[in-house]
Amino acid sequence: MKVLIAGGSGFLGSALSKSLQANGHQVTTLTRGFSQRAYHVHWDGKTMDGWGTLLNEMDVVVNLSGYGLEHWPWTKRQKQRFLDSRILPGRALVFAIQDASHRPRVFLQASGINYYGLRGEGIADESTPPADDFLSQLTVSWENATKPLEELGIRRIVIRSAVVLAKQGGLFPLMALPVRLFFGGKFGDGSQAMNWIHLEDHVNAMRFLIEKENASGPYNLISPEFTSNADFMREIAHVLHRPYWFHIPAALLRMTMGEMSILLSEGRFTRPQRLIDLGFRFRFGKLGEAMRNLLS
Repeated sequence: MKVLIAGGSGFLGSALSKSLQANGHQVTTLTRGFSQRAYHVHWDGKTMDGWGTLLNEMDVVVNLSGYGLEHWPWTKRQKQRFLDSRILPGRALVFAIQDASHRPRVFLQASGINYYGLRGEGIADESTPPADDFLSQLTVSWENATKPLEELGIRRIVIRSAVVLAKQGGLFPLMALPVRLFFGGKFGDGSQAMNWIHLEDHVNAMRFLIEKENASGPYNLISPEFTSNADFMREIAHVLHRPYWFHIPAALLRMTMGEMSILLSEGRFTRPQRLIDLGFRFRFGKLGEAMRNLLS
């Protein structure tokens, strides 16, 4: 199988690439940086220049492009960068596929679990409509950028990912750092959802959906166990044998981080209903199991 990964040099793309290559698949990475490594191709994330003909060889295309929301502060200019880094690469991929003489049979599109909003009644699943806040509408635009591919008969999968946890890379090492330094505690009142998924499960779920012929549409890539922020931080402290006491009020988060503080102080409980219904099995579905693996 020949796979093209846009944004493949990042945290998730690198992990997916290694997994695919370990099973003998050929992976080509589109990256905005310049690399001398084989199968790493430079692109500007906006046009087809220099790489468009690659689509004629591909069986699968994965779009993981998107500037991380952890970049602070959330100014108007920064928000526009969040939007452009998601929409423009998606449109470029659509144009390249429309122009290709041989089109991929599967397209996997990244998105975020914030599609459902950071607050709301009831537990969200893939049937829940999007919210109307900034983060939700950002994911809607992200997903819609590649929606025209469905009109070409391409099986398009949308993965709405939670925070992906790994020993190295991603946000988890930073999240665990205060606990390691004996300053562990909840954010806000701690009752908000902490939506997460282990990196191994995330990679396995992406591959599962790509290989499952009847998989299409949106799937929540999130642990099946509901976890509050308080539970999450308490478990880190428990596994590391550190105190759990330094709680940070939501007001202080807003004062120091501005609008970005909602990533820590708010969250909506969500379930991976369609992924479970399709038969996917999590290796690290329980918070305790995941933490013991990540912090060992």
